[in-house]
Amino acid sequence: MRIAATVCALSVAALPALAAPSKDEVKRLSNAGAILTELRNAPDKGIPDNLWKKAQCVVVIPSMKKVAFVVGGEYGSGVMSCRTAGAWSSPVFMQLAKGSWGLQIGGEEVDLVLLVMNKRGVDKLLADKVTLGGDAAVAAGPLGRSATAATDAQMSAEMLAYSRAQGVFAGIDLSGGVLRPDKDADARVYGANTKAADVIAGAGHVKAPAEAAPFTAALRADAAQSRPQ
Repeated sequence: MRIAATVCALSVAALPALAAPSKDEVKRLSNAGAILTELRNAPDKGIPDNLWKKAQCVVVIPSMKKVAFVVGGEYGSGVMSCRTAGAWSSPVFMQLAKGSWGLQIGGEEVDLVLLVMNKRGVDKLLADKVTLGGDAAVAAGPLGRSATAATDAQMSAEMLAYSRAQGVFAGIDLSGGVLRPDKDADARVYGANTKAADVIAGAGHVKAPAEAAPFTAALRADAAQSRPQ
């Protein structure tokens, strides 16, 4: 009994020390859920159903902001979830930085949604960081829940990008942006030795924090709506 108790104690001690998500991370998860729900429910300016069903992952970057001390620079933080074994994974935290989008944004901040369309895009993204338009092909996504037409660039892109500024949804060209896992945030939420790829794959049955409920609920609600009646 004493040996068993000792082994149990050592096992517990070996587990990563998890901390509750910070206020910033909780805000990311909450805002990401709201943005995704609004974009998916927009009747005329939403993501086409056929593209959503093909997407391997979805990345949501709320309130991408211009950085005052970097000339022409933008920076944002968000979350990503991927389809794994027929279900959406626990979210991983992401960062996106870019030189300048100029008049494409048309404001001081913008909400972004990216669809990762194939396994190549997923693998590149989880490798460490990916330069959009360089390491991975990215195109402005078409809008409209029933839209079927797409350009050659959209059909061949590994990622499709959408934006919302001042309540209006549109496609956006993110070429030149650098997208990467937010390792610090992932470590706080899932443990120091947990990689983004482990969370996505569900390795060790990685569970989402309770604070992720708004984002995971938005994904589950959409999945339920997409099932054949």
